[in-house]
Amino acid sequence: MASVKNLTFKEVLELVRPDLLLVEEEFGVQTTTGVRPISEIGQYLQEGGGKRLRPALVLLAAKLCGYEGLAGIRMGAVVEMIHTATLVHDDVIDQADTRRGRPSPNSRWGNPMSVLAGDWLYMQAFNIALNERSFRILDVLIRLTQVMVEGELLQLTCLRRATVTEEEYLELAYRKTACLFSACMRLGALLGGKNEEEEGRLGLYGINLGLAFQLIDDVLDFTSSEEVLGKPIGNDVREGKMTLPLIYLLQRCSPEESRKVSRVLEEGGFDAAQFAEILELIDHYGALQSAREKAQDFSEKARGFLEEYPDSPYKDALHSLPDFILERES
Repeated sequence: MASVKNLTFKEVLELVRPDLLLVEEEFGVQTTTGVRPISEIGQYLQEGGGKRLRPALVLLAAKLCGYEGLAGIRMGAVVEMIHTATLVHDDVIDQADTRRGRPSPNSRWGNPMSVLAGDWLYMQAFNIALNERSFRILDVLIRLTQVMVEGELLQLTCLRRATVTEEEYLELAYRKTACLFSACMRLGALLGGKNEEEEGRLGLYGINLGLAFQLIDDVLDFTSSEEVLGKPIGNDVREGKMTLPLIYLLQRCSPEESRKVSRVLEEGGFDAAQFAEILELIDHYGALQSAREKAQDFSEKARGFLEEYPDSPYKDALHSLPDFILERES
């Protein structure tokens, strides 16, 4: 294997910083309309920040594949708009009050306006993509949207169900998170004119990176703080969502403890047991460590799909991203 230089997340972003700034500009331009509520919500969402990891993946994949051009900027804005739309819809479904430390759009503008703003963001993202005149790009984005909506529907069928298996969980994690990471990498490969095999290889990198990202997200729901995470911790348990740490816990704990945890999930609150009790059980049975190890496995798999690419700063960046995923705090 060729030598790879380890970069910090800041160094990774610096490689595409000028393009990311252009993505921000494009996002702002594309969400400014004559319909005031859309412009207001779009600006509010953009100001909410975020790491812009998904557009960075598009740009890094494109540059890895030898592409430099404005289509990368536009595709970066497209994936950020799709991601933002999913967050808006998620907050409505989850009845969330906060997002990234600020009032969520639904708590500020109400559910009907937020749902419609999310729909508009989806349509505007496709409108931008349509201008590329590429059936393959549209194919990737249409399939992505279908898979993500299917994920939301499947998650609703799994809510408050303590019998969710690890296989079912990973399927949900793919549909809700990893498929978008995969699409970002595929779009970069398409911009670089790569064949189906290389597109698929980079897509698999994205899937494994996205699964690691989601697993760490689940761990942070137990170990972070509201100040750092930007939303209340313990939300997943409160909302009746089975995550991998809980699955591992229920595989290992006593029948009595299992009943207590199951009741918390089914009731959607901490009446049967306090969050601190759940956290103590998860720690006692090593469920968080097992989830982290699983995330590590996915991270290593992601790196494996980069081996055939020649040395470059962009390969270094993509090789380094799993470390950021595993070590992030928010």
